[in-house]
Amino acid sequence: MSKKNQKRRSEMLPVLHPDAAGVDIGAEELFVAVPTDRDSQPVRRFSTFTRDLLELAEWLKRCGIRAVAMESTSVYWIPLYQILETHGFEVFLVNAQYVRNVPGRNTDVSDCQWIQYLHSVGLLRGSFRLPDVICAIRSLWRHRDSVIQMAAQHVMHMQKSLDQMNLQLHHVLSDITGLSGQRILDAILAGERNPMKLAQLCHARVRSSQDTVAKTLEGDYRSEHLFTLKQSLAGYRYYQQQIQEVDREIQRQMMVLPVAQSAQPELPKRTKKHPYGTRHNEPFPKCFGVCLLATTVSGKTNQRREGPLHAYAPGTTSGFHCSKAWRSRFASCRQLPG
Repeated sequence: MSKKNQKRRSEMLPVLHPDAAGVDIGAEELFVAVPTDRDSQPVRRFSTFTRDLLELAEWLKRCGIRAVAMESTSVYWIPLYQILETHGFEVFLVNAQYVRNVPGRNTDVSDCQWIQYLHSVGLLRGSFRLPDVICAIRSLWRHRDSVIQMAAQHVMHMQKSLDQMNLQLHHVLSDITGLSGQRILDAILAGERNPMKLAQLCHARVRSSQDTVAKTLEGDYRSEHLFTLKQSLAGYRYYQQQIQEVDREIQRQMMVLPVAQSAQPELPKRTKKHPYGTRHNEPFPKCFGVCLLATTVSGKTNQRREGPLHAYAPGTTSGFHCSKAWRSRFASCRQLPG
């Protein structure tokens, strides 16, 4: 499709959101575009300070704007999104890739004007935004993951310090941050150098023998590596405390969440075997003229015991006897009684 045809096609699109604005977000400034008939200066520049964002919201109110579209640029959109949502605007958070993939843009149109136009004609799809309560818990979970990664870095630093002193403790212990590992590290930092005494600090359930652990603790103890080991162990314990604090905060935030209700109401308890006073086999003689749950043996008809309908499977004999009744009465029996 040529550029002229694209331009003509875009001009023919009906306006679905006349009260729409577009925002181009940056780290230090942002540009906002409103319809040309709403203000003498339809494109304005604002700073990213909170005071300027509040002024932006008031200007949009004076222009009669109801919906605002913006790109999800890094985390810069979060303050503006929250302020606009608080002021009652319908905010559309749009993936930047969707905006770039829409053809027909003119080079003399700014980003905010293009976003405003696309949203006014309904060509933008807003991303899903969780409620504030869920967003708070999600932010804490993400922060917890970052803290865990930083704690893991200190574990690698401890292993590096041990390797530089030729202490192969982390090769015989699955986790040097466990009970046995931290006991040995604390003893080393306290000045203990006897391998057998250090090996005796291991828990009884450690798979490696004390002799093997003692061999790994015969190394070249140097002051600079002991210092880095001390710093790394202290950093690991600090982040472990941070993780516990985050867990308590997450638990406190989750107490605010409403209790989830069951999608299906609980069924009342069954007080009788047949609560409606009917038997499962009553509709069949009325409709087909023969009881489908009966069996014929040696000319005698034996009625089976009552029970759930799906538990019965008529045999070949009863099926043969009821086939004629089925064909003759099917036309007059459209629906089972009861």
